Amino acid sequence: MLAALALTGCGAMQRPMPFDQVDADPVRHGERLTAVLGCKGCHGEQLSGEDWGDPGFSVMRTANLTISAQRYSAAGLKSMIVSGKRPGGRELWDMPSYLFANLRDRDLDAIVAYLKTLKPVGKAAPEPVFLAPARKEMAEGTYRSAAAEVRASAAKLGPDAGPQFARGRLIVRATCAECHRIDLDGSPSYPGEPPKPDLRIVAAYGKADFLKFLVTGKAQGNRELEMMSNVARGRFAHMTDPEREAVHAYLEAVGIQAAAPTP
Repeated sequence: MLAALALTGCGAMQRPMPFDQVDADPVRHGERLTAVLGCKGCHGEQLSGEDWGDPGFSVMRTANLTISAQRYSAAGLKSMIVSGKRPGGRELWDMPSYLFANLRDRDLDAIVAYLKTLKPVGKAAPEPVFLAPARKEMAEGTYRSAAAEVRASAAKLGPDAGPQFARGRLIVRATCAECHRIDLDGSPSYPGEPPKPDLRIVAAYGKADFLKFLVTGKAQGNRELEMMSNVARGRFAHMTDPEREAVHAYLEAVGIQAAAPTP
């Protein structure tokens, strides 16, 4: 869960702060953000890393963040979060760095502060081993490093529904875009990957039902969805009510905009 480009001009100072700081303690703020941003989904409940390999393709574990937090300085960790590469330039792999390109310094600093409080657990992840199919896709440019994904996508913000929805746009960009893509259409980002739902469908979802889903994971009709129900309970339930409402308002506006007849 660590990576994105350092903020540069491009209007960053004019954008709203996406996430609420509900606790004055930056460590507690950072802990909440690691839940919202899905760090445990990749790095495990203790953030000590998980098997991320793909048989016949790669042998890999996600980073043990409890050890990385001690190994690197606060500035080094923040650099990894915002660039997709380690201090010294070595690029990370399978780290969704591009998602975090528009996080504010306050939020990044809080995440680092929280990671620095973690007691080391287990061992550091070994370097990944890429097998022949992975190396072939690397050469073709199909399989790209985290830093390469940052370079390709960091400047993209997703559909623009207007300045009144800017906050929701930034939250969605840092969260929902991981599965549904920055354009929110759910199109596969990788050969053979199944498509995800187009998030413009939220325009047809009642606000109360959608907000309930983000907290409980229960879709309309009290249904459990194969992946999203657990994602909602594990991540979006940790959002504040205003954050969830901003997400709904933005996605609803994008859906309405897409359905409007072309002049």
